[in-house]
Amino acid sequence: MVVGQGYVGLPLAMRAIEAGFHVVGIDVDEWRVKRLAAGESCVGDVPDGVLAAALGSGRYRVSTDYADAEGFDVCVISVPTPLRDGVPDLRHIGSAGQSIAPLLRPGVTVILESTTYPGTSEEYLRPLLEDGSGLRTPEDFHLGYSPERIDPGNTRWRLDNTPKVVSGIDAVSLEHVKAFYSRIVREVVPVSSLRVAELCKLLENTFRHVNVALVNELAIFARQLGIDVWEAVDAASTKPFGFMRFTPGPGVGGHCLPIDPSYLSWKVKRSLGHNFRFVELANDINDHMPEHVVHRLGLALNQRYRSIRGSRFLLLGLSYKKNAGDCRESPAIEVAKALCKLGAEVRAADPHVDDFLLPVGIELVEPTGEELARADAVVVLTDHDRFDYDLVQRSSEFVFDTRNRCRGPNVERL
Repeated sequence: MVVGQGYVGLPLAMRAIEAGFHVVGIDVDEWRVKRLAAGESCVGDVPDGVLAAALGSGRYRVSTDYADAEGFDVCVISVPTPLRDGVPDLRHIGSAGQSIAPLLRPGVTVILESTTYPGTSEEYLRPLLEDGSGLRTPEDFHLGYSPERIDPGNTRWRLDNTPKVVSGIDAVSLEHVKAFYSRIVREVVPVSSLRVAELCKLLENTFRHVNVALVNELAIFARQLGIDVWEAVDAASTKPFGFMRFTPGPGVGGHCLPIDPSYLSWKVKRSLGHNFRFVELANDINDHMPEHVVHRLGLALNQRYRSIRGSRFLLLGLSYKKNAGDCRESPAIEVAKALCKLGAEVRAADPHVDDFLLPVGIELVEPTGEELARADAVVVLTDHDRFDYDLVQRSSEFVFDTRNRCRGPNVERL
């Protein structure tokens, strides 16, 4: 059983079927379940053909009813863990745990994949499973944690060839977790405890978050100093040791970077009474990047004797990352909302986003030469490869590029 059939759970379910497992996918979203049952994938990394093959094999079922997975041997929980008013929201894990508990039987393995703070598996999920089942772990069933490492849109590093960190509540549980994932991925990386595995995931994303914040703030000050930050990053990237390339952008988005470091910060504050200053500073910098982009747009238009109010903008790329389609946690959406609030006419182009996801007042269009020419400002926010950047540069009156994809006298870069 795989609980959660989103961008983490659905690829896992498909890979498990390829490995020979029978899988019941559970999701509380009835609309998503109906789409999946009809062979319509809701995840970009899972083509409709792969889903249809899984359904056709008879080894994949999708349901909103946990009872349909009764008799399972392995359960993987891959549900969202959002923030609510800056506090970790574990209600989806809690709901899954309470629903799974009555189905537990001796010898089964339960694995949490949702990103969360260290201690969640033992202190939160374990009691729910034990109280609801009357069983105990590790005596009766196995409990593990394995952080998801799905990178939506990444065709090089997929679930099967990305090393998988695994852990168990005891040595026997760890062996069961290893045995399961060894059939799914090429390499498993065992660690000594659930807490180490939970911290591993937060470390990975916090590392990226603070380095993105560093280069974002550097971009702001480099411009004021009259220095091309992109050239500096390119030059620094030639160093073969001691440096890892990060580039500026309009902020951070998605399901991980804006959220996961705050889980770690919250845990440190709650357990130790200290502020995680690096995380809090990074949050402040990255959270204000959409505002900085709008400020720069205002300055650029002012130099052209225009204002944001009444101007027409074409935003290229609304999703939070390259070649991915989810825009609900995207800094580009924050830019779009701010422009609308200031009285701009906002249109957007994104080949990966459905128009029903867009906020009211933003029209989704194709980035044709005519559409580009009609805009007072074209703003590159997410650098999807399907955009024709030569056409963008040629056809646009003015381009504000936050991703360093365009060149020319009519282009201003972040």
